[in-house]
Order: sequence, then structure tokens, then C-alpha cells
Amino acid sequence: MKPLDGILVLEFCQFMAGPSAGLRLADLGARVIKIERPIHGEGGRQIAIKNLFVNGSSLVFHTVNRNKESYAANLKDAEDLNRVKKLIAKADVMTHNFRPGVMEKIGLDYRTVQAINPKLVYATITGYGTEGPWAKKPGQDLLVQCMSGLVNLTGNKGDGPVPMGLATADLITGSHLVHGILAAIIKKGKTNKGSLVEVSLLESMIDFQFEVITTYLNDGNQLPKRAKKGSAHAYLAAPYGVYKTKDGYMSIAMGSLLKLGEVLDCDELSVYTNSDSWFTKRDEIMDILRFLLIQKNTSEWLTMLEAEGIWCSDVYNYKTLLEHEAYKVLKMDQKIRLKSEEQVHTTRCPIKLNDECIYDNRPAPKVGEDTEAIIKEFNI
Repeated sequence: MKPLDGILVLEFCQFMAGPSAGLRLADLGARVIKIERPIHGEGGRQIAIKNLFVNGSSLVFHTVNRNKESYAANLKDAEDLNRVKKLIAKADVMTHNFRPGVMEKIGLDYRTVQAINPKLVYATITGYGTEGPWAKKPGQDLLVQCMSGLVNLTGNKGDGPVPMGLATADLITGSHLVHGILAAIIKKGKTNKGSLVEVSLLESMIDFQFEVITTYLNDGNQLPKRAKKGSAHAYLAAPYGVYKTKDGYMSIAMGSLLKLGEVLDCDELSVYTNSDSWFTKRDEIMDILRFLLIQKNTSEWLTMLEAEGIWCSDVYNYKTLLEHEAYKVLKMDQKIRLKSEEQVHTTRCPIKLNDECIYDNRPAPKVGEDTEAIIKEFNI
């Protein structure tokens, strides 16, 4: 038995943030029913990375919507909407990521739904909250990365803004939504009352940066300055960064620069006795390390440094990582067979319960695949 067995979730979500939350709830045992428009389904079915499609929907859609059901409904049609309201009356959780005002027009806003089902956990994702000058701006991942300041932390000093190369805001916000939903489910168990859970992409990205924003707020409002080259953290001192070696790259994390100098037999580093200089003179220190580290292969440096307790690593790509024993022992892979007999090779839920990995190879549904069965089951 999984922790959320018996929990019914209605997902009025599209694209990545909301569906990623539904995926995690499904992994943990919840029954997740996607409420989609007929024929075309939710918008994420047509948003593809590298234009990869499988069985009529994007590979990304299959990745984030496995282990769910699909109920097709035209929410502008009175009969369809009435049936959906009957489903809501029997649900434990409802999620949506429409822009502010959309659910009010449909008639599925929190106040209306609360009257239908006072015990319901009503969970929403917006781009920038429900008020203020940005409330109705498109809540898209790249836009939020840029507007939250995140893009000024990655890359080197001479670079312009550098966004992270994945749906950072979407996935973190989805995770925050799950946190709120689980807390609200626990509260419902104590009070027998539902809750309104609200998260936004912008607030999640601000929280994601709370460490460095707090530094900014308490350090004279000084903007972050990235290292000249090999920068890995705008606010951390040398040697923290990525360095070119003779045959590849390596990373060195935080630690004593003086000890590092001793292990490397580098007298040039011994003059930096004041640890404050490890940050104020970060670029010149990293230049010294770059000149030295490029002279040997990565494996030679790692053997030397790891033996002395220096925090360091190789730099892997997906090929070298996924072929490494350290990855294989985690058993992260799972293969999902679609009804078309095509196969999606993906990863499992990262959570273990009672020392067991969570796998579920049920594929993402076709649009409306479960509509008739759900109508009969719930007598709607």
C-alpha cells in the first residue's frame, strides 16, 4: 500500500508545473484524473523537446503524465460542467494552473467549489500570484527565470544572463504544490475541512534563491558578481568552481585553500593566508589553479585530492553518468510500454519507501481514454 492510496485528485492542469505535481502524487499512490478538453487535450500534449512525439503526444507529455487517467470535458458546456462538479463533490484534491480569473469565468473558483465540497483541497499554480502588475503575464519558465534574477547567477563574469537549461521554475513550483497539498491533507485529517493551497512560479523561484537573496539583503544590496571563468556560485570563494584538465574537466568545492595548495604542492597559493582574500581575489586564485590543473588528467588529480579529503569530482555528461555503476546501482530506469506498443524509457520516482523504489509503468492516457468508465463508476 502506498501512502496516498484512496486519495482522488482531479487535475485541471497543463504543460509542466501542475502536471509534475500530479505525477508525484500519482507516484505516491493517489488516483489522478486529468480533466482535459475533448479531442486535443491539454496544451502540453503538443509542447515537445527536440520535436519528439510518441503515440500522438509529445515525449515530454508522456514523461510527466504517466500513471494518470484522462476525462474529456468541455467546461463551457453546461452538461459537461455539471458532471465535472459531481466528480469534484467526490474528490479529495483539485489542482489547476489557469491564469487568474479563468476559473471564476468557468464557475470552478475556490468559493464555488468549496460550497460543492467543503473538504476539498483546492490547489493552484499561477505565474506571479493573483494580484499586482504581473498577475496576468504568461507564467512561462524562461520568463520567470529572467524576471526572478536567477539568470544572473549562472555562467562567467563576462557572460550575459544565463538561464538554466531545463524547466527549473516549473519543476520546483510543482514540488512546492505537492508540499502544500500534503500538508493540507494532513490538516483535513485533523479538522475534516479543506484548504486553499496557492503557489506561484515567481514565489517558488524567489524561495529557490533564498540563500543568495538573503545575502543581498544583508550585505549592503551588493549585486552578485560571477567569477571570471569556471564560476559555480556567485557568492562563494575560491577554489569553488569548474576547471579544465588535460583530458576533460573537474570541479572543486568549498574547503581550505591553504590545504589545497599543500596537497597540490603549489607555493603560489600559500600567500593567501587571509581567508577573506579567497573571495576578494577569487579570479587570480582561480587563474593559478587553472594553469596548474590543465597539466594532468582528471583521474590523476582526483586520486591525489580525494585521498586527502578534498571535495572534488569529475564532470560527467549523460552518457558517462548513465553508464557508470554509481548510476546503475540506484535502479532509476523504468520502461513504459504504450498501447501502441511503442516504449518510453524514462526514470522512476526518486523517493524510496520502506527501502523499496517506487515504479509505475502505466503510460500516459490518450485524450478522454477513461471518460466513459469514470462516468459509470461515479454515476455522473
